[in-house]
Amino acid sequence: MNTASIIQKIEDAFHPVIEEVDIMSLHRVTILIDTDALTDIAKTLLFKLDFRFIIASSYQTKTGFEILYHFSYDPIGLIINLKVWLPDEDTEIESLCPLMVAANWIEREIHELYGINFTNHPNLEKLISEGNWASGVFPYRKEK
Repeated sequence: MNTASIIQKIEDAFHPVIEEVDIMSLHRVTILIDTDALTDIAKTLLFKLDFRFIIASSYQTKTGFEILYHFSYDPIGLIINLKVWLPDEDTEIESLCPLMVAANWIEREIHELYGINFTNHPNLEKLISEGNWASGVFPYRKEK
């Protein structure tokens, strides 16, 4: 499989929930998706296309939060970033932990720093901040 065929398979299967595909190079692609489609697309990457999960990252914009889920297809060195956007007033998204244990710590960290809730996460307890800041304080969240 090459980058073009992989992107085509994803677009064919999920066209209605893909908002944008940004092909930065043959080795780096970002796909903006509907938040509700995250687990289905992640399942396809992991279990049908043999990608592996690398990590997730997040940041706050003027209108909400973006989370990037980074997946790798090692045979060709392709990184696909699934990008979701959460509005300030609805910071909840389905956890990927039921699909893979590797999502556990990074979802806990994102929750702890930004206050994003991961539905069906098995344990959203503090990971890094115990005693460093008060409960309900999210140090990376910008006040508007």
